[in-house]
Amino acid sequence: MITSIAHTTIYVLNQDEALDFYKNKLGFEIGDDMKMEGDFRWLTVYPKSKPQLQLVLAEPKEGPMFTKDSAEKIRSLIEEGAFGAGVFETENCQKTYDELVAKGVEFIQPPVEQLYGVEAMGIDNSGNWFSLVQRANQI
Repeated sequence: MITSIAHTTIYVLNQDEALDFYKNKLGFEIGDDMKMEGDFRWLTVYPKSKPQLQLVLAEPKEGPMFTKDSAEKIRSLIEEGAFGAGVFETENCQKTYDELVAKGVEFIQPPVEQLYGVEAMGIDNSGNWFSLVQRANQI
């Protein structure tokens, strides 16, 4: 029986730049950073409060997972902003939003009250959108 999810993938355009963004702007910790066969790099980050949930920052390129053509297609979709990085929770959406804006994080929607809480919509440095949410029971 499956009991949890340990890793989920966010496709990025450049792993070094994505690592800088997730670590130095969003405050994530580095999980693993290993070179594998060829030039494959296994790079993970996680929120400080949830080390059991690793985000794989994967750069699509020709190799064991992608053909050259499929890697180029995925890179094109990333550049178009077609992917989401997920929902990141916070105890205070407005405060976190203000802190991230001060660090240079781009937002496409400031904090807005929703049925489920307060939500802001941001973009990582590869163009992946993410939701920043304060649950309604924390307001």
